[in-house]
Amino acid sequence: MTLQKLRFLAVLILFVFHGTSQAVPAIQHWITNNGARVYFVPAAEIPIVDVRVVFDAGSARDHGKSGLATLTNSLIIHGAGKLDYNTISERLDQVGAQMDAGALRDMAWLSMRTLSDEAKLGESMGILSLILSKPLFPDNAFNREKKVMLVGLAAEKQKPSAIAERAFMKHLYGDHPYASSPNGTVDSVNSIQPADVRAFYDRYYVANNAVIAIVGDLDRSNAQTLAEKLSSGMKSGKRAESIPPVPTLTEAKTVHMEHPSTQTHIWMGQPGMSRTEKDYFPLYIGNHTLGGSGLVSLLSEEVREKRGFAYSVYSYFSPMRGKGPYEMVLQTKNEHAMEAMSVMRDTARDYLASGITKEQLKASKQNITGGFALRIDSNKKIAEYLAMIGFYGLPLDYLNNFISRVEAVTQEQVNDAFRRRVDPDKMLTVIVGPKMTEKNTASAATHR
Repeated sequence: MTLQKLRFLAVLILFVFHGTSQAVPAIQHWITNNGARVYFVPAAEIPIVDVRVVFDAGSARDHGKSGLATLTNSLIIHGAGKLDYNTISERLDQVGAQMDAGALRDMAWLSMRTLSDEAKLGESMGILSLILSKPLFPDNAFNREKKVMLVGLAAEKQKPSAIAERAFMKHLYGDHPYASSPNGTVDSVNSIQPADVRAFYDRYYVANNAVIAIVGDLDRSNAQTLAEKLSSGMKSGKRAESIPPVPTLTEAKTVHMEHPSTQTHIWMGQPGMSRTEKDYFPLYIGNHTLGGSGLVSLLSEEVREKRGFAYSVYSYFSPMRGKGPYEMVLQTKNEHAMEAMSVMRDTARDYLASGITKEQLKASKQNITGGFALRIDSNKKIAEYLAMIGFYGLPLDYLNNFISRVEAVTQEQVNDAFRRRVDPDKMLTVIVGPKMTEKNTASAATHR
């Protein structure tokens, strides 16, 4: 079957899931012989299998060599065993398989989508197994991928939003591992040697540090065989070390980075929450009202609709294994920068003071639950959820109970969680744009 036909089948998944209940088949879980955790959901509607292998191998594991996790992950597909990169690409294309890889702060992954036909599945998964267990890390690819990263870092300097995001994470997390950018820095990327990549792979790309998510046209027996095939060639190894606690901000801090842009980019926030906290759903729903619901959010109403300061303004939690950031973000014309920032902070203060209303709570719940079906409308999306569930150790019934967990949150829980966890007067603010004028600064005090 051609790649074009495979893509057509992928579109059919959307139709299949929209025509069925939102319920996901029960997640099956087991551990392979050498320690990889497996999460499996059978889905026989179409002949496709999605596999996602996740490792606790994000940039938080760079240990002073920022960019090492990303470089290792990008190189792992550039040849394995006796196969070079071109041969791997050609053989995957012949069986209509698609592969991708990536790395964030918490995790790194490899994903494969393939047909469930025995021969095609065997070929594609044989290649994935080889990549996981016997990557070559060839010198020519190492040098090329380093250059690609350095070109990306040079381009990043021209993007105010990228500058703001990097500065925000750096100043928010300080010496904590989460301060390490997945993209690295020019100095750190230049310092990485081939031996560093091999050592990183040997430490973190091991079975005990892996989660294998499988969704598709397989039964339990075949899924077990597949999981063993993928993990058997890996070293057993051990799980990554624990992430240290994230320090709490005790006072407000402002960082201004001058940049000759026509728009000023503002990031405001603080350490938020980890992925497994009991406050997750109250904070998620509460933020949906404040800045997570697009044009109908309170931030959008105050900053965009009433004052026309910004086309886009939003807020969100990024929960990780440790406390990921809570961020409020906007970009605005330079002359409105300080005033817009003041409105954003005051909107958060007012929201904390008054609390979420019953009407707002109801609207947020309806919006979140109403859109949930689209989050699980394909095998690939479910596989991503399974990998997340396994990586963070969430309950196996997480997907089937998601809507009921949202609906069970009370007004008091939202207000209590937000007032305990969010403090607009103890936030880091990063401003990227031209130097502020006295007139601009003064206007912030009189915006109301």
